Parts: sequence; C-alpha cells; structure tokens
Amino acid sequence: MLVRVARSVPGIQTHERAGKFRSMSLITAANLAKSYGPDDIFSGVSFAIPKGARLAIVGPNGIGKTTLLRILYGEETASEGKVNRAKALRMGYLPQEAASDTAFESDASLWAVCLDSFADLRQMETEQARLETLMSDPLQAETALARYGPLQAEFEQCGGYTYLTRIRQVLTGLGFTPEEFDYPLCHLSGGQRTRALLARLLLVDPDVLILDEPTNHLDIAAVEWLEDYLTRWEGAALIVSHDRYFLDRVATTILEMSRVGFETYHGNYSAYVQDRQRRWDLRMQIFETEKIRLEKELEYIRRNISGQNVQQAKGRLRRLTRYLQAVEQIGLEHVVGRSWGQVAEQVSTTVSSFSVDEASRRVRSLRPPSNRPPGLSLHLHASYRSGDIVLRTKNITVGYPGKVLFRAEDIELRRLETAALIGPNGAGKTTFINVLTGLFPPTDGRIIYEGKDISALPAHIRSRMGITRTFQISRPLVDLTLLENVMTGALFARGLTRPQAIKKASDVCGFMGLHDLDKPVSKLTALEIKKMEVARALSTDPKILMLDELMAGISSDEADEMMDLIKKIRGQGISLCVIEHVMRIIAALTDRVIVLDWGRKLAEGLYSEVSHNPMVIEAYLGEDA
Repeated sequence: MLVRVARSVPGIQTHERAGKFRSMSLITAANLAKSYGPDDIFSGVSFAIPKGARLAIVGPNGIGKTTLLRILYGEETASEGKVNRAKALRMGYLPQEAASDTAFESDASLWAVCLDSFADLRQMETEQARLETLMSDPLQAETALARYGPLQAEFEQCGGYTYLTRIRQVLTGLGFTPEEFDYPLCHLSGGQRTRALLARLLLVDPDVLILDEPTNHLDIAAVEWLEDYLTRWEGAALIVSHDRYFLDRVATTILEMSRVGFETYHGNYSAYVQDRQRRWDLRMQIFETEKIRLEKELEYIRRNISGQNVQQAKGRLRRLTRYLQAVEQIGLEHVVGRSWGQVAEQVSTTVSSFSVDEASRRVRSLRPPSNRPPGLSLHLHASYRSGDIVLRTKNITVGYPGKVLFRAEDIELRRLETAALIGPNGAGKTTFINVLTGLFPPTDGRIIYEGKDISALPAHIRSRMGITRTFQISRPLVDLTLLENVMTGALFARGLTRPQAIKKASDVCGFMGLHDLDKPVSKLTALEIKKMEVARALSTDPKILMLDELMAGISSDEADEMMDLIKKIRGQGISLCVIEHVMRIIAALTDRVIVLDWGRKLAEGLYSEVSHNPMVIEAYLGEDA
C-alpha cells in the first residue's frame, strides 16, 4: 500500500524512502487494461521502470497515455492487470491539469512551498541551533557537543548547506524571477502554476518522476534547463511529451503505445523514428512474402483436393486453417518463424478445416501492417510573389491611449524566408503579430507592406492584401463542417463566389491531407483542427503567413507531419513567420531568428549565431545556456 505524505502543492505526491531497493525494477506493470463502460481504451500493457531509466511514452492523442500514468501513480485503477511498486518507493507526479487545482487558492508564497520540500533539513537546522545554545551551558556542553557533531555531519551530507541555493537554481531555471519567489500561489498565472508544481517536484527528489507534458508553459530557456537537469539527475523518469526534441535530449527508451500494448524502442526519439521505419519495412516484406507463400499453398490444395494427392491436400488445408485462425487472433508477426507448439498456447482453433473457398477468402482478407509511419507528399503553388522585403516596421508603439505597453524596434520580414519570433513567456510575441495582422493598430509608428503604409488598415483589408495568420487557440466555427470553415477564408479575403470558394477550399484541404470534408468540426482531432486552421489561412492566397504556436497540443508524430508540411509551404511564394517555444523546431524550420523581449530586439540571425550572443545568454537564455 502506498503511503501518502502531506503536500503543499497540488499534483505532487511522494512516498517515504527507506534505503536502497532490493529489486532492479521500481515499478512493474503486468497486462494492464482500461475501459470505461463498453469503450476499451487500451489493453495488454506490460513494462517495467528500472532504476535510472529514462522512458518516454508516445502515441496518438486519445490512446490513453495520461490514463496509464494515473494508474501507475495510483490515482486511478486498471480494469485488468496489476501494478507492482518497490517497497518504500518515492514517486512524484506532474499531471497536465495540475494548474487548475483548488490548492492554488493558498496564500502561501512560492518560496515557502519550495521550502516545505526540505522539512527534515529545516528541522535538523532548528535542532543544531538548540544544541549550539546548550553548548554555552557548562553543565550540558559535553552532551550537546556529542550530539552536535554527528548531526552536523548528517546535515551536510543531506545538502543542508546548499538547499537554499538549490531552490534558487530550480526556480530561476524554470523561468521565475527573484521578485516572483514571494508571489502567493493564488496570484500565479496558469503557466506559473505548472512551473511551480514542476519546481516543487524536482526539489522533492523522488525515486521516480512521472511527467505528463512537462514542457507545457515553459519557454525555450526553461525547456533547455529542464533537459540538462534531467540528463544529470540520478532517478528514473517516465515522460509523456509532444516535444520530440525534448525527448531526443532526455529519453533513452521509447514506448510506442497502441490499443493493444507497447512496442519498445531503445534509444532517443530520433533513433525510434528510424527504427520504427525499419521495423515497418521488415514487417511489410514479411507480409508480402508470406501472402505469396499462402497463395501458392492454396493453389496446391485447389489442384489436388480432388486428385491423387487428396490426403496430402487435406492435411495442408487443416494446417492452413489453423494457421489463418492464429494470424487473425494474434497477428502475422507473432506467428511467422515460430513453432506451432509455441503459437498454440496463445490461440484457439477449430477442429474442422475451412473449405477451399473460405480459406481463399481469408487469405485475400489479410491486411498489411497498419502502423505505417506518417508521411506527406504534397504540392502547393502560391498565387503571388513578393519583393525582397515583404514587410517592415518603423518606430512601432503598442498600447492604448495614455498607456504604452512596449515600443518595438524595427523588424523586417523577407521574401520566401521563414523567420521565427522567440522570447520568454510574456515577451509580447503574440501581441506583436496581432499588430502586424491588424487585430489592433499601433498607437504610433508605421507598418510598411510592399512599400505601402498599412498601419491604419483593419485586419480584413490586410488579409485581402496577403497578410494572414493562425491562432494559438483555434477558433473554428463549430456549427459548420470542415469544408465550410476553410471556405470562410476564401469568401472573406478573396471575395470568391461560392462555387469558386468550394473548389479553392477543396484543393487546399487536399493539400493539407484533409479528405472528410463534410465532417463536423466537433468531431475533428487536434491535428485535423490544426490542419484546418492552416488550410483556412492558405485559402486566402497569402504572401505572409504567421503561425502562432502551431505545434502546441499535438503528438510528436503529428508535429513531424506539420513540420514536413511547413517545409513544403516555405519557398513557394509564401513568407512564413512562426512563434514557437521548441528551439530545435525553430532551428530545423527557420532561416532567421529574432529574439524579442517586449519590443526590444535582443538579437537577430541564425540560431547558431543567436544562441551564442552574450546579450541573449545574459538576458534570455540564462547563465547555464
């Protein structure tokens, strides 16, 4: 039974430590399954978390990754199977939805909550102070000194002289300023609450960290700090993350989750992608070879079932019947290359043989492997070309009458390039593109687009001129279908007739890999909504397309698909400007990086140049960049 300890921050639960573990595995899951009523979420999940492991669970949204983490931690029960945890195991869990917990209504400060992680050390500190007082009393000095020496040694060994420094390092690494250390929990924003939970969890120093989307609400500097922290940390970690670049740095084993269990890949995420393709190619080759063999076997049976070799043909038909039943029950890859004695333990077969026609139908019904790695083969032809400098700003001021939010340094966007706007959370990146796209005008300064001052023009006019964007939070028209949502871009910006808009939207949806055009928006997946947002923007025939956190909320495979798509869009007459927190995505996609901090341009250039700029390191990336 798990022993809970008091917790000052929601989402953090630990278990009391009692020396080294006898077992090499800290957590073992055996044949776990989960269902809600008639709906099966997953089944057949078995794996172990050894000491020091760095495991990452990947898979499509809705496959049950978060549910599995809750089961492993003990916050939810499995419908079948068993979870074994090492005795005296200390576990720490960061859930996705932690920031909404009512415990954040507390008036306790962020610093005070972090201090609670070191309650034992603080108690030892108090005891040392008491003993120091007693040592001034001649009658009690000898006894106090005898106790003080071992206590001081234990205090030092447990980090008593460094725990305050640790708190500062963790809070600073996760993006908190010294002024924010004293903020009450109830005053923290959603992103700050998630970071506060993560800080508390790291300071507790459990044996196993279970992290569900830990990079949500972290800017680039904080993500890179967390990567370095976890690579140096000695405990085990089980991670669910959509950030494949984070997993590249941190994970050493990838567990690919499906409805029927896990497939294990050793190495980081990049190694997983390569190995997955290799495995699929091998499975496809085995499938094609085996299907040809079965068809030849059928041909022999068909020729001889009524001839001189009837007994041999009937024997082959009996073996083919049980073989096909086994393949249908456990899959081709679990049958090929194994003896029937091994296979028979896992399947149930009939005594009677299929007819020749039935055997032939079942061979034809065999399907190739279904877990093919995603890929795109798309082509886009833009309607316009732009000058070398598409857009530039001059002395822009953003704010309201009587109140200036920030003054932006001059910025240029160039033809056919992909530029990235980066900066810490709250640096004004989204506000800046709101101004560029006309959602609200600058209070002063000019926006020059193809030689014309467009500062006073509203958003719909700028959209018709070729400046459009996607939003960090999608805003689909929920009462319309996928196609109708995409059509709004063509109707609104290009002024097309309805038949023209239908054709335009259909073409763009095909380019985006969206084929179920009459599907209601309420039924779309997260990836489909992202694709629909881009399709709607592309239906306006943009010259400049601004993408605000396009990769947020989709899986790693889906992010790969979107990255491939962006690579195909770029360089075809459309200039791209992206806001993104994952620096490796930026490095892979962009030609130029602009580092902003409330209008102040800290640096500009290639990522390799920007990441080594002393001003950026000091003011943005931090001392450990």
